[in-house]
Amino acid sequence: MVKPNSVVHAATQWLEHEAVPADQSLGGEPHTGTAELGQFGGLEIGVWEMTPGVMRDVEAEEVFVVLSGAATVGFEDGGPPLTLSAGDVVRLTKGTRTVWTVTETLRKVYLT
Repeated sequence: MVKPNSVVHAATQWLEHEAVPADQSLGGEPHTGTAELGQFGGLEIGVWEMTPGVMRDVEAEEVFVVLSGAATVGFEDGGPPLTLSAGDVVRLTKGTRTVWTVTETLRKVYLT
């Protein structure tokens, strides 16, 4: 939990992983894990991770910073894909249909 005037080590935060549901999994055996860290200005703050594999998703309104890993986010509407690596700041729009292809376990800190 992120409390006022405190620190959370997001890079090493423990996450409980679950297999991606079969209707979202498109390749490999991806797992995801999430730790909700609290609220800030009406937004949820958390850490999310996905192991290598391919999954489809419908996005929330979100801004995130990639801490580690490598992935490509494709858009079902045909928009240009995003190539993600450590240090990238990304904004996704609510309702966007995406396909995540993770080649190296991806960890991010998100605000939604």
